[in-house]
Amino acid sequence: MPEGVYKAEQGIRNRNEEIKMDHKIVFATSNAGKMREIREILKDLCTEVLSMKEAGVCVDIVEDGETFEDNAVIKAKAVWEKTGGIVLADDSGLEIDYLNGEPGVYSARYMGEDTSYEIKNRNLIGRLEGVPEDKRTARFACVIAAVLPDGKIITTRGTMEGRIAHEPAGAGGFGYDPILMLPEYGKTSAEITMEEKNAISHRGKALRAMKERLKQELGE
Repeated sequence: MPEGVYKAEQGIRNRNEEIKMDHKIVFATSNAGKMREIREILKDLCTEVLSMKEAGVCVDIVEDGETFEDNAVIKAKAVWEKTGGIVLADDSGLEIDYLNGEPGVYSARYMGEDTSYEIKNRNLIGRLEGVPEDKRTARFACVIAAVLPDGKIITTRGTMEGRIAHEPAGAGGFGYDPILMLPEYGKTSAEITMEEKNAISHRGKALRAMKERLKQELGE
């Protein structure tokens, strides 16, 4: 075997063995709000979960996939190529049925990445002005992708169903949370507690499913 190939393979093997020993997980995000939710759900794995910043990873990722699955895998692979080990990433967004699924996979870039969510939320509510309740159905969808130490990729998916509110409400959460009304609570996603949100949220469902998959893959 050529020396360069041997060294590369040895480096990957050593790096992966180290990750397996301490079970650290890198999540491909620097969003503090998202990391709080992720750590709360994954805490019983007894595993340290690091953000990209905490892992010392700085990489420009072009999310040019056509689906949430595509983008989640793109992000996870980009970070895994820097860190090895176990890397998780998600892609999520708001799907509004009356708007044919918009903003969907473009949720983060809707109206431009630098546009505040307050403006984005007001715009979407305005586009549904006069639309009756039964046609305001919408959901948050989330896909979690994992790249394992051996390069294997697994994905899980979750959704949280609701309706678009007539006015933003709530100071909790982030992004589009203030405009997704949850009928079972009579509140928006930004008004419920973190515990309530984790129990029903799209990311919570996808993360819990991923947690079980990781336990299976790691033999725990």
